[in-house]
Amino acid sequence: MRALPRMSRAGKIMTAIVLLVLGLPFLAGLLGGFERTDGGQVAVVRNGGFFDNTRIRQVIDPGSGRVWTGWWSKVHKYPAQQRFYTITANRGEGDRGGGVDVVTVPSSDGVNMGIEGTLYFTLNTDHEVLKKFDDKFGTRKFRAPGGKTYFAWEGDEGWSAFLNQIVRPVIDNNLRSQINSFRCAELVSSCALVQNTGSTSRRQRTGLQVQSNNANIAKVQDAINRQLAADLRTTLGGDFLINIHFNLVKVSLPQRVQAAVDRAQAAFAQVSEAQAKVEQARLEAAANKARQDGYNKCPTCAEIEKLKALPQGITVYAPGNPGGALLPRN
Repeated sequence: MRALPRMSRAGKIMTAIVLLVLGLPFLAGLLGGFERTDGGQVAVVRNGGFFDNTRIRQVIDPGSGRVWTGWWSKVHKYPAQQRFYTITANRGEGDRGGGVDVVTVPSSDGVNMGIEGTLYFTLNTDHEVLKKFDDKFGTRKFRAPGGKTYFAWEGDEGWSAFLNQIVRPVIDNNLRSQINSFRCAELVSSCALVQNTGSTSRRQRTGLQVQSNNANIAKVQDAINRQLAADLRTTLGGDFLINIHFNLVKVSLPQRVQAAVDRAQAAFAQVSEAQAKVEQARLEAAANKARQDGYNKCPTCAEIEKLKALPQGITVYAPGNPGGALLPRN
């Protein structure tokens, strides 16, 4: 029997390279074909093999064990628990970058007002709805405030970029629509201090007196919550976000308007102080007059009051006598 020729060293090296090239993708596909989700995650799995399509293969529910997702599939993980989007003037606490973030919208009488609040919501984890969401928003990138682009499923950065580019404009438009149906003074009472001019009687007619506006703010919040869910459904193209609730935290005035309010409040304080002094002087004059009338009717009483007012230690008192003396007690 004829012996097989021995493989040369170069042949062995080439064979090893071929096996390595073919074996590494196989091993990577095998080891990467298992996936699981945490309690606050839901995952959409899309085919991703060399010769496969990119259609959705399956959905993995929150808190799953390791499941087989196929060779070289792509896994898109989304938040499955309640999330929130914050609009605030507190630097570094909002969801649009690290700066100050306030929605500025005009009131019905043309005063720009700063709105702060928080939107609470949950991603709809129904499998069919989630598949539609991934088809529509999981296959494109969104621009973050810093300029970088992310997929919605790329961690907190990607999710925030999706909210800022798609959801935030809907919030802004809804706030503008609702705030525009109220006058400035109906939401911020101090607005009346700089909007009412003219005589005192006219200021009284136009409602200068500060009154509670909590009821109006509650009306705005209720109107936002009724309309926002419908607006998001229309804009996104489905009930992708559910359990929507907007909490209106603060309504503020622009800096220049607030400065005018502060000046007006200071002026009213000065007026009140002057009025108090006038009233005090009037009362003191009335008291002095009444006291003098009493002394006129009772001269002896006046002399008694004078004696009571003398310093301690006086032994001799000569009223009405130019040569009179006040002698201290030894």
